[in-house]
Amino acid sequence: MNRWTLGLRSKAMLALLLASLIALVPAAFMGTQVVASVQDYFGQAYARNLTDLSRQRIQSPILMDLVLSERLASTQLLLDWLQDEENPEKQAAFFREAEGYATALRGQTYFAISAQSGNYYFNDPQTAYSEGPRYQLNPDDPNDAWFFNLLDDIGEYNINVNPDVQLGTTRVWLNLPIRLNGDLLGIAGTGLDLTAFLRDFIATNEPGVTPMIIDQQGFVQAHPNPELIAFGSSVGLDTSNKTLQAMLSTDEARMALESALTNSRAQENVELLPVVLDGHSQLLAIAYMPELRWYLVTAVDLSVAQTISGSWWVSIVIGFGVMLVLLLIIIAVAVERLLIHPLSHLQASATQITQGNYNVALPKARNDEIGDLSRAFGAMVKRVQDHTAELEARVQQRTQELENSNREIAQFNKMVNDSIDYASLIQQAILPFAKLNAVLGEQQFVLWQPRDVVGGDFYFFHGDQDAYLIGLVDCAGHGVPGALMTMLARAAFDQAVRDDGIDDPAAVLHDTDEALRNMLQDLDLPRALATNMDAGLLYVNVKEKAARYAGAKIQLYMHSAQGVEEIKGARRALVARKPGDYANTDIQLPNPATFYLTSDGYLDQAGGDLGYGMGSSGFKDIIAQHSHLSLPEQGQAVLDALSAYQGDYPQRDDICVLGIRLKTAD
Repeated sequence: MNRWTLGLRSKAMLALLLASLIALVPAAFMGTQVVASVQDYFGQAYARNLTDLSRQRIQSPILMDLVLSERLASTQLLLDWLQDEENPEKQAAFFREAEGYATALRGQTYFAISAQSGNYYFNDPQTAYSEGPRYQLNPDDPNDAWFFNLLDDIGEYNINVNPDVQLGTTRVWLNLPIRLNGDLLGIAGTGLDLTAFLRDFIATNEPGVTPMIIDQQGFVQAHPNPELIAFGSSVGLDTSNKTLQAMLSTDEARMALESALTNSRAQENVELLPVVLDGHSQLLAIAYMPELRWYLVTAVDLSVAQTISGSWWVSIVIGFGVMLVLLLIIIAVAVERLLIHPLSHLQASATQITQGNYNVALPKARNDEIGDLSRAFGAMVKRVQDHTAELEARVQQRTQELENSNREIAQFNKMVNDSIDYASLIQQAILPFAKLNAVLGEQQFVLWQPRDVVGGDFYFFHGDQDAYLIGLVDCAGHGVPGALMTMLARAAFDQAVRDDGIDDPAAVLHDTDEALRNMLQDLDLPRALATNMDAGLLYVNVKEKAARYAGAKIQLYMHSAQGVEEIKGARRALVARKPGDYANTDIQLPNPATFYLTSDGYLDQAGGDLGYGMGSSGFKDIIAQHSHLSLPEQGQAVLDALSAYQGDYPQRDDICVLGIRLKTAD
């Protein structure tokens, strides 16, 4: 081959180079102009939309807690107690009511402060439950100044970010006045953990985006950098250096900020303001949240933030697409003349080969890449013929092996499913349904509904018509692991009943806890395997018209003519990290009385409009609504109510509910 003759690769590269130069020069110029013209538009739209979405995300959960806190502050039990603060019965009644509110509050935290005594009552999931004051506010203590400032000017409510030195916690506090006939009895509300609040509502992974919350005076209430937060600003504490205005470097920028804040508040829209913040040109998007009396401010560094979304690239892509089409046309013409026509003969031969006809005449030899390709095809044909027979034999062998593997897998799956079905029969065999039905007849119902075929919930029954002990146990986990734990638990409970009798539920819980710990202490169990369990035991003596209850994280519900009463058990589960302290609660039986025990699988089942569990309050409403029905009808009604509340949400845990009705002789 002549050394000056260009090969196919060189010819194709030359054509591609010429086409690229023709297309890319104007494309680069057009692209620069397009990007420059839309950058500002996209940045403003990005900041406005991001701020508006964040405003909706922040308002909803805080407003929900604010509404619940307002209801808590106006409950009659709280008003009655603060008028007679030393009355233990009124105090206990309020705290029972408050614990119900805590299950619905985001942080499960509530507080109440008496304006007369200055006593500060507080409970949250991280501290031990207490009905006594945590401390007493002192008007001479600077750390307590926020409270006395609030008493002077709290209005309808107050939202304050402040550290509580006595409690050792920093929260977003929702403060609601407690009023009676115009008199201010104190303040009540809830607190959102500041770290969780910043993580859920303020933290962002978007580069160049800094969200923050300021109040009407500009004090920073939330910021990714906690050192910039003006703690206690809304209750009169001096934090004048921690404002958004202080972050700006010029008076003109501060005046423009004030105008933007005023416009956003008046028009309830998102205001945009270009400023210099932290030494960088940034765009502030400001949205007012009237219900919270806060502004949401998003600072966007347009040089860093990814402000151009995919939809706006369509016009740019179309422009480049047009240039690409032109480039392809040029390449196609060049390839057609330089490559395709010489290759057409070789293509026809190759097509015959792909159809299985290997006896074809290949193109004549040439002194270029096409000639090399023709010779390579000849060698390939020979090798393909040799390998075809070998491959056919291998395919047949592998097909047979695959069929054998599929049969083995099907057999294994059947063995597994059969084993689980047998496990279900065994687990149901330990449930005392027949004995419960024989002793109590129509005065009881049982709902036992594992999430899987087998589960970690079970119940047991000991005694006769005159006196008996009935218990419900919720083992950690579900499926096969949960079912195995029920076997150990049932053996431990039966032994404890034999040792302690049926009339001391607390002793049964204590001895069961000790027995299970002895069973498990020598086992090398994985860290992630949970072995704790909740339990509730009810002893009933029909002749003496009395009952006795002890629980481990399971409460007893009693319905009588006075309504539904909730009798709490101990706050620590069995086989928890530390042994629990279980005590009996004696109950004088009203006539008639209906008792209910339920595992948390019923109370925590996701459902409703927001996907939350119905909780104790929802369960008590269901009990009260269907209390007039017979016990079998109540069982079906309780199951139907759960199904209606659950909707399309999947069952998340095992479910077990017991109900018994007692009618004592006069």
